[in-house]
This record gives sequence, structure tokens and C-alpha cells, in this order.
Amino acid sequence: MDTTIKYFTQDELSRLFNAIKNSGDRHALRNLCIFRVAYRCGLRASEIRLLKLEYYNKSKGELYCKRLKSSWNNTIALDKQTVKILNQYIKEYGVKEESEVLFKSQEQNPISRKMLDYLMKRYCQMAKIKDENKWHFHCLKHSAAVHLAESDLDIKEVQFWLGHKSVNSTLCYFQFTTKQQKIMLEKLEKHSMLV
Repeated sequence: MDTTIKYFTQDELSRLFNAIKNSGDRHALRNLCIFRVAYRCGLRASEIRLLKLEYYNKSKGELYCKRLKSSWNNTIALDKQTVKILNQYIKEYGVKEESEVLFKSQEQNPISRKMLDYLMKRYCQMAKIKDENKWHFHCLKHSAAVHLAESDLDIKEVQFWLGHKSVNSTLCYFQFTTKQQKIMLEKLEKHSMLV
């Protein structure tokens, strides 16, 4: 069994978002919003279902994230593009009640994990992402984690962003980043006591 964490490269993620945007799907705006929010906040499919309008601070562009699986709840600052799409989605879909679930199915229930995985598979095919192991919604959370680890954030900052209670849950993502490995090697070479 392959236990390697599957994640999208930045190029694949860009292609995925463009595929959703240009899909012509009736719910393309909702789906793009879901995928961008899930990636930005590092959310699981089951956590996307929990989001309510009252968790969104429009004036600050922040989203309160309720986490599951023994993770810490936290507030994440959204990037400008995600804020723009989220605001457009809320307006066009008429989401007004504070206690209203943000992302609903056509039956007005919280969108299901099954539907999110279906959408991921569909859009990955459209984006020509060949690796079928990436065709799962949870791949967005893994992608966020690896991309954060590749940034200049330290492990504790990435831990906070993902809501991990244990730093050990965060540590596994750092093994996938060549940038972090290079930084560690440079530190070792700079401070090495070996002759």
C-alpha cells in the first residue's frame, strides 16, 4: 500500500482552478469558491460542510474554521482572490442568514463528501491531471500543507494554520519539500562542527 501523501503542484492547482472557472457548469462559482476556501484554509470535506455565513468576517476577509479529528479551531485570513469569489458567491446565491450553511447541495443540504470527491475527479480530468491518486477532495488539504511547508513559514506557523494539535501531524509535510531540505542542509553546513 502506497502511504505517500498526494498533493497538487502549484501548476496543477492553477490548472484545477482554471478548469472549474471555465467549466461552464451551472454551479461553477460555488464549486470554485469551495475549492479555493478548502485549499486556502486546509479544510477537509467534512469541515467544508460545517462552514456557516456567521463564520465569515467580510470586513477583515477572515474565515473561522471549525476543525474535526481533534484539531484546533482557528481563524484564517483569506487571500484577495478567494475573498472576491466568496463575496460574489454569497451575493449571487443569496446566502443571507447568519446561521445558514455556506455551501449547499441542490437539495439545500450541506454539500456531501461524495459530491466533493465527484467534483474533484471531474475537474482533475478537465485539468488533465493524470495521477488518479490525486482525484480526492482531501488532496487539497495535503496540497495546502505542503505548499505552506515550502513557504517561509516555520513548522509552528504551519501547525497553527492547519489547526493541528500536535506538531507531529505537521512534520510529515516538511519531508516533501526540497526547499526545506535545502534550508536544513545550508544550516548544517554553516554551523557544522564536523571537520
